[in-house]
Amino acid sequence: MDILLHVCCGPCAAYPLEFFKERPDITPHLWFYNPNIHPRGEFLRRRDSLAFLAAHHGLTVDFSPPYQPELFLAELAKNPAPPERCRTCYALRFQAAAHKAAERGYPAFGTTLAFSRRQKHELIVEEGQKAAALHGVEFYYEDWRPGWQRGHEIAKSLGLYRQNYCGCVYSEFER
Repeated sequence: MDILLHVCCGPCAAYPLEFFKERPDITPHLWFYNPNIHPRGEFLRRRDSLAFLAAHHGLTVDFSPPYQPELFLAELAKNPAPPERCRTCYALRFQAAAHKAAERGYPAFGTTLAFSRRQKHELIVEEGQKAAALHGVEFYYEDWRPGWQRGHEIAKSLGLYRQNYCGCVYSEFER
């Protein structure tokens, strides 16, 4: 089964890509869509880190559309407090991912956000399922948190840029 895999960054993709090597029945197609990342330099570091990781695995990444923070900021202006800002962030990216999966004929989409211990997994599942239902695809959820340490080891061994905040302008100031 081919799936569109929304990727937030290289370090969060390191373990899932290793996981998929053991699952030849699933072929992930990498898509980097993260209008939440601020500032632009951070966006570029994360994008480039993912490009390096993908090349290491012989994969390609779709980096379209380009950096669009205005979409995220407009949505977040309605409710910038957590956990609703996280829900808004997931919804924005997952709606786009589900649309892209349907457009390309993939039966499902997933996200590497499911790797992080710091993400709100219950909201990821809720918003992923909502987006999937709206666009007629499935939401593929795999809890990759047990691979947290392994993912960090891979990222470190490859010299991937490892950020210390989720990416949004609000979390940047909360660290």
